[in-house]
Amino acid sequence: METQKVWFVTGASKGLGLTLVKDLLREGYKVAATSRDVAALRAEAGYQGSDFLPLQVDLTDNAAVQATVAEIIGKLGGIDVVVNNAGYGQLGTLEELTDEEARKNFDVNVFGSLNVIRHVMPHFRDKKSGAFFNISSIAGYLGTFPGWGIYNATKFAVAGFTEALSAEAASLGVAATVVYPGYFKTNFLLQGSLRTAASPIAAYKEARDLEVLHNDQIIGNQPGDPEKAAAALIRVAAMESRPLHLFLGSDALAMAHSKIEAVQHDLATFEDVSKSTDF
Repeated sequence: METQKVWFVTGASKGLGLTLVKDLLREGYKVAATSRDVAALRAEAGYQGSDFLPLQVDLTDNAAVQATVAEIIGKLGGIDVVVNNAGYGQLGTLEELTDEEARKNFDVNVFGSLNVIRHVMPHFRDKKSGAFFNISSIAGYLGTFPGWGIYNATKFAVAGFTEALSAEAASLGVAATVVYPGYFKTNFLLQGSLRTAASPIAAYKEARDLEVLHNDQIIGNQPGDPEKAAAALIRVAAMESRPLHLFLGSDALAMAHSKIEAVQHDLATFEDVSKSTDF
């Protein structure tokens, strides 16, 4: 590489984040990464050199994120690419989940990424370059998954603020991409990455059936390869023109097309109602 780019990856303790960190280090990039356990992250990464900066930080703590960004710039010389990957899944219907459960999911999945963006942007503005990859989910594009409503909402929020960021920062030389992964063979569906409602209600058949489907059929049979997902992100980051929307996995692509077709159907079917509200 002509220049040694610096990547900042949040949520790197496992799954896609960890895979991406390992691949980046192997390809010669500088990498700063956050985890709840720095020692475990360093051990899992298998890298002891100075180009790797593992960090333990509470991403929901605005001041802590500000200090972390300053530390990365000071120790690694800057930041070129940010991957906002930290987050967790929260199962439970809208009635089942408490206000506390819902807000915690938003705190991590939404406000954690906003804290990172807020404190990286001054650096990107100064150097008039930079790229954000904000990890949403296919559930942030297609929301008809019963029992996933709050998680869906957090991922729709990621898509919404990424679209706005891409427009706000375009003239500053900064790109923003919202990433919609489908099902990848990581530990996302396992305990620790996926939380269930503290007080489930048996009457919600569709939500319970989908939980059983995930536990009995989807876990272990996810079609996506995290190594290939990491390679795709590295490839797109090197492009001169990056997409605003990036769907990862043939399943995500199929579900996105399904959503588009459903919206087009409703637009055509109810066009007269839509137009009837004009003066």
